[in-house]
Amino acid sequence: MTGIAAQGIAVGFDARTGLLDGFTVEDHGRAVAPLHRAPWVGTDEVMPPDAAPLMATLGGDFFCAPFGGSEAGSPLHGWPANTPWHVIGEGDGRLQAVLARTVHGATLVKELSVEPGHPFVYQRHVFIGGEGRVPFANHANVSVPDGALIRTSRKAIWQTPPNPQESDPAMGRSALVYPATSADPARFPSLTGTTDLTRYPWNPRHEDFVVGIEARGNPLGWTAVTRLGKGDLYLSLRHPDRVPMTMLWHSNGGRDYAPWSGRHLGCLGVEEGGAFNMLGLVPERDLTGPAAVELDRDAVVEVRHVIGAVAWPSEEPVADVALMGGTVEITGEGGTVRHAPFRAGFLD
Repeated sequence: MTGIAAQGIAVGFDARTGLLDGFTVEDHGRAVAPLHRAPWVGTDEVMPPDAAPLMATLGGDFFCAPFGGSEAGSPLHGWPANTPWHVIGEGDGRLQAVLARTVHGATLVKELSVEPGHPFVYQRHVFIGGEGRVPFANHANVSVPDGALIRTSRKAIWQTPPNPQESDPAMGRSALVYPATSADPARFPSLTGTTDLTRYPWNPRHEDFVVGIEARGNPLGWTAVTRLGKGDLYLSLRHPDRVPMTMLWHSNGGRDYAPWSGRHLGCLGVEEGGAFNMLGLVPERDLTGPAAVELDRDAVVEVRHVIGAVAWPSEEPVADVALMGGTVEITGEGGTVRHAPFRAGFLD
């Protein structure tokens, strides 16, 4: 395990699967560490022979290409989440690594950086060359053992993909309707009527996946997870015209087979990307940005994304997140306002 740090922030990097782990922000005299770790991680438990390599380190934050799929026999979420990365530069709050395999023929470079006093990890993934159309996503896993309040930038609609996470009752259970849509995430079609997706948990044992389609005209794409019982806030920031989908994975004891074994609880996946394969009833033309990266053997394509964390003692849901030059302004529904320094222009 290697990593980077600056005043008030540190994040580890597990080169085995490209995982960001141990993300911690020192804010208002307390350590905020919002990312999840599966209960088997760090033990000597042997993974099932058919498990993807990412399962052994499941948690933290990792990059997927193709998201929710495979390439030429790669495990789920592609080689970036399942193959070693070679660190080629490290120091002064910066880390650069290159994937040991290509993605559809493209060399993939990961760039991570932190700044003194900034509660954010700045991420850039660069595809050099290659051919094809590859769905992508940044896959953060937020630890919410005591529940959470979830808010996002304005969405045109919410939807589920064509198929549930679990359809065989002998293996597990999903609780939403697939496919389905709703303009209101607080009233999404479920097997028992409607469900409020702005809260976690909303079912005692389930595995579900829902997609928010960004509304047009938003200046910033954001997801804010208020972690109840923790007094802090997880933030995900992106450019809505380049990363048009917010995908939420509600993993709360809904899988009964190994290694899950009904014990993977309190995990909210906040997965920001462009993934045509996860679209259900909403057509791709309705997105504000690309539903995949378009690789070209003579071109360079990049994906930028930011994760962050701050103390949030009020534990109120977030009403808005706005970029104001070199500052992020966070406004709570109860009136709390926080400002945090941000690298101006990073998401442009």
